[in-house]
Amino acid sequence: MTFTTRPTLQGTFGMVSSTHWLASQSAMAVLEDGGNAFDAAVAGAFVLHVVEPHLNGPAGEVPILLAPAGGAVRVLCGQGVAPAGATAAHYRGLGLDLVPGTGPLAAAVPGAFDAWLLLLRDHGTKSLDDVLKYAIGYAEHGHAPVENVGLTVESVRRLFETEWTSSAELYLPGGRAPRSGTLLRNPALAATWKRLLADTSRAGGREARIDAAREMWRSGFIAEALVRQSRRPTLDTSGERHTGTLTEADLAGWSATYETPVTYDWNGWTVCKAGPWSQGPVLLQQLALLPDELPAHGSADYVHLLIEGCKLAMADREAWYGDAAEVPLADLLSDEYNAARRALVGEKADHGLRPGSPGGRTPRLPARAHTRVPAGAEHGFDPMGAGEPTVASLPGEPEVAADGTTRGDTCHLDVVDRWGNMIAATPSGGWLQSNPVVPELGFPLGTRLQMTWLEEGLPGSLAPGRRPRTTLTPSLALRDGVPVMAFGTPGGDQQDQWQLHFFLAAAQRAPVRGGLDLQGAVDAPNWHNDNHPSSFHPRGRHAGGVTVESRMDAGVIDELRRRGHDVTVGPAWSEGRLCAVARDPETGVLSAAANPRGMQGYAVGR
Repeated sequence: MTFTTRPTLQGTFGMVSSTHWLASQSAMAVLEDGGNAFDAAVAGAFVLHVVEPHLNGPAGEVPILLAPAGGAVRVLCGQGVAPAGATAAHYRGLGLDLVPGTGPLAAAVPGAFDAWLLLLRDHGTKSLDDVLKYAIGYAEHGHAPVENVGLTVESVRRLFETEWTSSAELYLPGGRAPRSGTLLRNPALAATWKRLLADTSRAGGREARIDAAREMWRSGFIAEALVRQSRRPTLDTSGERHTGTLTEADLAGWSATYETPVTYDWNGWTVCKAGPWSQGPVLLQQLALLPDELPAHGSADYVHLLIEGCKLAMADREAWYGDAAEVPLADLLSDEYNAARRALVGEKADHGLRPGSPGGRTPRLPARAHTRVPAGAEHGFDPMGAGEPTVASLPGEPEVAADGTTRGDTCHLDVVDRWGNMIAATPSGGWLQSNPVVPELGFPLGTRLQMTWLEEGLPGSLAPGRRPRTTLTPSLALRDGVPVMAFGTPGGDQQDQWQLHFFLAAAQRAPVRGGLDLQGAVDAPNWHNDNHPSSFHPRGRHAGGVTVESRMDAGVIDELRRRGHDVTVGPAWSEGRLCAVARDPETGVLSAAANPRGMQGYAVGR
């Protein structure tokens, strides 16, 4: 019997796993009240905005993978586009060579709110009141914040107190940062949702009311407040005060959309991901690069193979992924292409960035792609002075320098219900440290445009109406065409690394008919590499850099170093923040697991 930190939960009624226990329990309460997985996910997502404000917000973004019982898997894209005025020429005219990591210039059209409401309208059964009441309650009456909320606020204290004063009013009441054992309230956010409910109460039936709320976000009092905030000069990571490009027309002209997922078949599984406007196909490319026979799980050969395969897939991400050009995805996932790429994996670690030539095309990398500074490192002008702390207690937690520079992170939520509906979602953006709080609303704008390049002609170049290539990447896995498992993790560029390691552990340890060892796969020692450019400002890379948990076998660590990997040994429980739910299609037994790292992710169910 494998030792795990917690049991893999099993039941037949419903299962939820998320990165915060209050979101998990709120979603479960919706299931108990007769709602389905989609109702539950919406309720849990709005609670995540309240209880993990340093990791996501309503003006952020979310990709969603949903599998309605008996229906096809779909992607719901909640990633907003660049505003019409967000041209590379405009930013270069301001003297910038990178999109700032904070401030209104980095804001895309907010996407999360509309995506969640579209999901509720089309696939849910509950009313707006039913799903928003949990978030309203925690915002109005308070919740006990996790430690990293306070640590994040402390790290930008001077920025809040001297520049982003609306944020200080919410997160530094009486000059004190949020702390465990006290209550953190957000009365402005509670008032926003209450007004939304009141103003849409006469809209008619359930679906009409949801559409009325979506319209209010796009052109009502919420839209007006978001645009006002975008026009306020705001100090950002450039060291200057800038106004944003978001307009009323940008908000009015965008809505979430459904798409067909990208899939790859591996060893009897079909893995579904969002398209190459996300980094989702990186997981599929890593699977395509695997040989027919894998080395022993956890061995030096195994870890080395996965690291080197990831480097190749991430190099292709840099050269080919994005929304500003056609992506040769069929070639990138083809057997012929990946057989040739697989041959590049040698005995020693490669420290280069080696994109391929799918279909004979010539790859082009951004000029800054070879910048060799540690990903997420403090860099550049610090308007608040030196010596501020950096929050990085877990890989993937937002690293916050004194100027507000963040590497960024996110949340995750999975739900499966007794009818077989299944959903995986990775909400992010609109962090409290991304932009000043909109005082009328209780939440800030996002910063996802920092993932675009100001060079012209790249798949990831900044272009009006195009989505920034997000790191957000939930997963759904099928057997024999039937959804079996939903999973995902926070962690920026690490997401499709940690998910690959989890998926291989889950898929190899137990046959699907015998029950997946979800918690064992979550708990297994994990690792990541930073050989690729970071998706976050200031876009550096740590060539050959690999970070492992200290629980990894010492002999494996020594062998990785002998092979040329620049290994950093992190804390024992520091790599990955995975959530997962599953359903056995023969028995109907449901299962769930959640990450113990960080001591806030929990699964619930019965």
